[in-house]
Amino acid sequence: MKLISERDERAAMPPAWLRFGASAVAVAGAAFAGGRAVDADSVWYRTLPKPSWQPPSWAFGVVWTPLYATIAYAGGRASGAAPTGAERRRLAASMAVNLSLNAGWNWLFFRMRSPRASLAGTVLLDLSNAELIRRTARSDRTAARILLPYAAWCMFATALNGSIVRQSSRAPALSRAVRVPQP
Repeated sequence: MKLISERDERAAMPPAWLRFGASAVAVAGAAFAGGRAVDADSVWYRTLPKPSWQPPSWAFGVVWTPLYATIAYAGGRASGAAPTGAERRRLAASMAVNLSLNAGWNWLFFRMRSPRASLAGTVLLDLSNAELIRRTARSDRTAARILLPYAAWCMFATALNGSIVRQSSRAPALSRAVRVPQP
């Protein structure tokens, strides 16, 4: 037997097209905002010491496109499964923080040209991923599992960023020499 308030919460749930659409727009907005900062052709980035295990530049677009799609799908799906409006709002807030951290990493790394700041940003993103997956699992375990490749890729990015920081600290004169002021 359901309480009247439970039926009211379900009745107030936005339709599927709106939930999935809002999630897709949020993810696309984060991808666009983050992408605006990327400059993989800059002298600074090309001369930055990178580990031998870094994927080629083209691989990032190949990986991020389906990851962003799965984030949008998981967000719409979990929102529809959330038992209350309050839980949907908490889930949306968690996703908003996560997507902001996701886009913000590019600005820290490419625009600020700060591997150290971006390492802190990606660690925060990893923590945010864990929280987002935990919160998503409360509503929809399948949606939470869908987010696991995203979290794994971000952890790989953290390791990559950490390696760049370590290699850059070994060559401080080189990293200072290639700092080109941003117009």
